[in-house]
Amino acid sequence: ALKLAASFPTPEVCRAVATSTNTVCSGEILQTRHRRSFERSRREYFRVLEMKTAELFALSCEMAAHLSGASEKERSAMRQFGLSFGTAYQIYDDCVDLFGTEAAAGKSLGTDLAKGKLTLPLLLAWERATPVERTRLEEMIQNWQPPYLRRVSELLARYETLSSTLEVLRRHLDQAREKLTILPEGEGRMGLMGLIEFLARQTAALGVRA
Repeated sequence: ALKLAASFPTPEVCRAVATSTNTVCSGEILQTRHRRSFERSRREYFRVLEMKTAELFALSCEMAAHLSGASEKERSAMRQFGLSFGTAYQIYDDCVDLFGTEAAAGKSLGTDLAKGKLTLPLLLAWERATPVERTRLEEMIQNWQPPYLRRVSELLARYETLSSTLEVLRRHLDQAREKLTILPEGEGRMGLMGLIEFLARQTAALGVRA
């Protein structure tokens, strides 16, 4: 990506890509530092999302607007669209790992748990659980084994974490829709709106499957 960015006649593209690369790497380090730790709050979870997946979406959208000759206002709106849509996408991906099917996920379920990655549904379950359940959940995450997935799934269902998580996801999709209203009518705006609606349908299907 840096090599391609350097091929543009203006250094602005390369500078933007380099800045985002630094942000993403910092987000990865932050996530690794808090692996398997429930002390990480929801605020910290969203901070990592914004620094990683959302930042890459935002960079792509902002640079596309810039290279298309968009105004500064439109470019800013596109970056905010990328942040909101990227966050929604990552929340969806986190849910697939816990509530989806292996066919839909393209991998074994519980992969995030095996890596010690604490996603929003898990954080919500921990917040709502009893002290005894919290201790047990922490022990399972610290010493993860595939059979623990069933127990974790039961806890997630008991505290209705999927519906709460999807509600947060939909709010981010609404924010993404709002940012698109700044763009002029046309195929570009329609295409981006189509992406939002596609993710919304996938999200709804996830709720049905779960």
